Amino acid sequence: MPRIFVATEAIADGTLTRRDLTRSYAKIHRNVYARAGTQLSALDRAYAAWLWSGRRGTLVGHSAAALLGCKYIPADLPAELAHSRRGAPKGITIRSIRIRDDELRTVNEIQCTTAARTAYDIGRSVRGDLAVIRIDQLLNATRYPVADVTSIAMRYPGARGIRRLRAALDLADGGAESPQETRLRLLLVRSGFPRPVTQIPVRDQWGDVKRRIDLGWPDKMVGVEYDGEQHFKNPDDYAKDIMRLEFLANRGWTIVRVSSRQLRYERSAIVRRIARARGE
Repeated sequence: MPRIFVATEAIADGTLTRRDLTRSYAKIHRNVYARAGTQLSALDRAYAAWLWSGRRGTLVGHSAAALLGCKYIPADLPAELAHSRRGAPKGITIRSIRIRDDELRTVNEIQCTTAARTAYDIGRSVRGDLAVIRIDQLLNATRYPVADVTSIAMRYPGARGIRRLRAALDLADGGAESPQETRLRLLLVRSGFPRPVTQIPVRDQWGDVKRRIDLGWPDKMVGVEYDGEQHFKNPDDYAKDIMRLEFLANRGWTIVRVSSRQLRYERSAIVRRIARARGE
């Protein structure tokens, strides 16, 4: 059985019986089911909504972002569809929006908005730093540049939320590989530092890229690394991290490391440490 399926199709082809459906599966939407107890991701919810639409809806917004590979879309957000069908059930939001043909693409037979159009829609509907975080995630997952989103925005100069989008695009950077990296970059920019470069390649003596630094300033040879909870889960990770830092130091880099706790509670101290590293 697929993870999520149309019940009448599964019964018609003999994959399961109505009794199986009642005993072992849970309804997500009308005629759309998953095995009982399944924890649905944002991508699962997007797929379920598309099935509910009769496979005719277009995924937009956060649902399109999930389909395009974003890793950090919350699982409890409603699925978003552009579709003519009315009376959407709980858990599906229908968006009545104009979408041009070149703002659409197909992924695994599912139609959705392009990364640029998706970022445009998210940036208009989400407020504050969260808009920057979500746009960063999408651009990082798809490798689209901010300029492509700006081009979409220029098509709709009077659209609702366009100022909010432009403010987010001014701060967006697809180099951020996690929401915390975006939050760290925003802290540095708002603290008066020059805008840092993201995902800085560091080459060995033969010119091959061996490491990348989360963000920093190549002209100062100062890098900033966010160390999330995934670091140091076993001795091998710890040893690799030591070797990585030694390599960067040998190449002339000063690295300031920032933990999740420091980013939450010690922001002033982070700014002072980076200022010292930069010689300010």
